[in-house]
Amino acid sequence: MRVLLLSFLACLFILSCNDSKKDNETTQNKKEPIVYDMYEPSEMALLMNEMYAHNLKIKQDILDGKMPAEFPLEFLKIHSAELTKAKDRNATFESFSKLFIQTEKEIFNQASTQPIEERFNNAVNVCISCHQTNCTGPIPRIKKLLIK
Repeated sequence: MRVLLLSFLACLFILSCNDSKKDNETTQNKKEPIVYDMYEPSEMALLMNEMYAHNLKIKQDILDGKMPAEFPLEFLKIHSAELTKAKDRNATFESFSKLFIQTEKEIFNQASTQPIEERFNNAVNVCISCHQTNCTGPIPRIKKLLIK
């Protein structure tokens, strides 16, 4: 009789464990879908991507023997675009951004006696120098702009 009672209780225990698994599975299936927090680039990140694309086009024009026509005024947004981290807009960033605008404008200076490749590389090197102080991730990509 004891054996029968123990067998009955063991079966009951096993069956109750299986039911809880089913309950867990159904509650997991009824949970709301997971919503991922997607990265949204800052104004500065978007501007930097635009500047990269524009400089890539300038590089190709230079390699094709064409003189770049006009300084892109969108580049002046570098002074006002919102950074990913607002605290990164410091004196170093401001000085590099001013230097970048100067060297970038020099690319379009028709009266310059300096070779266009050198002027272009100077502007790219300013980008690299700035990124060495903060936000080093894009440096390998920026280096691809250099005219060898």
